[in-house]
Amino acid sequence: MRRLYHNWRQLRLRAKTGIELGINCAGPGLHVSHGKVVVSGIAKLGAHCKILSDVTIGGQGRYDIGGAPQLGDRVWVGSGAKIIGPIKIADGVVIGANAVVAKDILEPNTTWAGVPARKVSNTGSNMYLREEFRV
Repeated sequence: MRRLYHNWRQLRLRAKTGIELGINCAGPGLHVSHGKVVVSGIAKLGAHCKILSDVTIGGQGRYDIGGAPQLGDRVWVGSGAKIIGPIKIADGVVIGANAVVAKDILEPNTTWAGVPARKVSNTGSNMYLREEFRV
């Protein structure tokens, strides 16, 4: 009964907020600015990540058989970005608006943008996050 109640509650919250977030996939301090965010149930988000509206973070198939993205700590994801496939993103990375990320980003504290995403700056997410989360 408890499981049915929690599933029902999650469906109601998803319909109300527009945020589809799997259970136990996000670290502490996750900040979602607006609705229409979809995160795969097997994706992993690090601590103090910030996600803006219309973002998709998920695998490549219907059931995410190949795996899902793993985001590091303090990752900032801009509006409309798509992070697809079994990839890893380093700590402090900024992903620009409408970027499509399909490869690993292993350089910490860098900015990536475009389709497909490529490095545009060596400035990380420190200027986008609150002071207590900066390194």
